[in-house]
Amino acid sequence: MNPSAVAVSRTDAVATVRLARPEVRNAFDAATVAALHAAFVELGSQDAVRVVVLAADGPAFCAGADLNWMRAMAAFSDSENRDDALQLARMLRAIAECPKPVIARVQGDAFAGGLGLVAACDLAVAVQAARFCLSEVKLGLVPATIMPHVLRAIGERSAQRYTLTAEVFDAATARAIGLLHEVAGDSAGLDAQVQQWASALATASPQALAAAKRLLAEVAHRPLNEALLADTAERIAVARASPDGREGIAAFLQRRKPSWIFSS
Repeated sequence: MNPSAVAVSRTDAVATVRLARPEVRNAFDAATVAALHAAFVELGSQDAVRVVVLAADGPAFCAGADLNWMRAMAAFSDSENRDDALQLARMLRAIAECPKPVIARVQGDAFAGGLGLVAACDLAVAVQAARFCLSEVKLGLVPATIMPHVLRAIGERSAQRYTLTAEVFDAATARAIGLLHEVAGDSAGLDAQVQQWASALATASPQALAAAKRLLAEVAHRPLNEALLADTAERIAVARASPDGREGIAAFLQRRKPSWIFSS
């Protein structure tokens, strides 16, 4: 594995995972996929980490899969090809299911799998100049491994349009369809938004944030039946009786900060 494909750093409670292949527009290959997967699994297990930021070096956020890697993989056996694709799918799941909130800091274009990386994150902000595209069909491919995350982010109708047409769309459109939560004018605005979110997330219970992420993923699109009512009732009952639930309510009533907020 090439350790330089991805750089990991931490400042206080905020960890940053940075794509570090600007010479190829941060396109990912097997080494990058493995490094990203390892980084998110490791950071997800660290109590000192409260928030993870996914960022990138250079003018582009991520151009998707490295085409030289894809061309090489096409010559591999069917089982090798499937295993390689499964590693990509598992990497995206590691981002989406990371127990820490993940913020995408998008400083440039995000195409194909790069758009999938953005969609897998919990929160996303991009500069105004960033462009987005699901370009796979123009290469004879399909955006298969990223599609669960794309559908969750932008919905079926928008996914139909941009998957089939492979249109390039701007940051304002990305925000309108749900891929982005905010658009910043420049890199300073990008950093300010990331900091604002990180500060807000750092005041919440880490236990509750992880549970809320599972809730959002597991309740979406389920019918409002007795099984769902029982499931959601069980989740809040568990949260109320949890250490963080007890501490949060006590801190609110006592007008003090809860114990999970770091002292400045």
